[in-house]
Amino acid sequence: MTQSHTIPPDVSDQEDGAQDSDFKPLTAEQAQQWRIGQPVLSLWRLVLVQWMVGLIASVVGGLLWQSSSVAWSVLYGAASVAIPSALMAYGLTSSAMARFWASHANAAFAGFLLWEGVKILLAVVMLAAAPWVVSSLNWFGLLVGLVLVLKVYWFGWLIQAGRSKANS
Repeated sequence: MTQSHTIPPDVSDQEDGAQDSDFKPLTAEQAQQWRIGQPVLSLWRLVLVQWMVGLIASVVGGLLWQSSSVAWSVLYGAASVAIPSALMAYGLTSSAMARFWASHANAAFAGFLLWEGVKILLAVVMLAAAPWVVSSLNWFGLLVGLVLVLKVYWFGWLIQAGRSKANS
């Protein structure tokens, strides 16, 4: 028994990839205006905020628990995120390859993946080395520092999203 396949009546006769008739490309002036309205996120500003959050959390943790081991643990947890982030920011913005990546989309994506891999590997190595680097390591403090600095990415995104809405 054969089964016939029919196209539902609500499906358009256009082929895949056909452009909508109401699509209009931007002029050079419109594209420039669009670029001006887009928020610029500095990787280095993000890294600086990560370090500031880590330092503040370390001081607050040390004062609350009146323990230098908690302060050092929080700081090391923060550094386990901030140092790899700084290395990735350097790799993406300051290396000789960054100019090449800026002009080739596929190479830019490959560069991002490369530096993201380096960042993750360094973070894992730093966390694995924590018991030997920080004497009398406080695991809760390390986790608090790590999570707080990781959350800086979200706060940065929320701030930038708020700025772009305010500029619209």
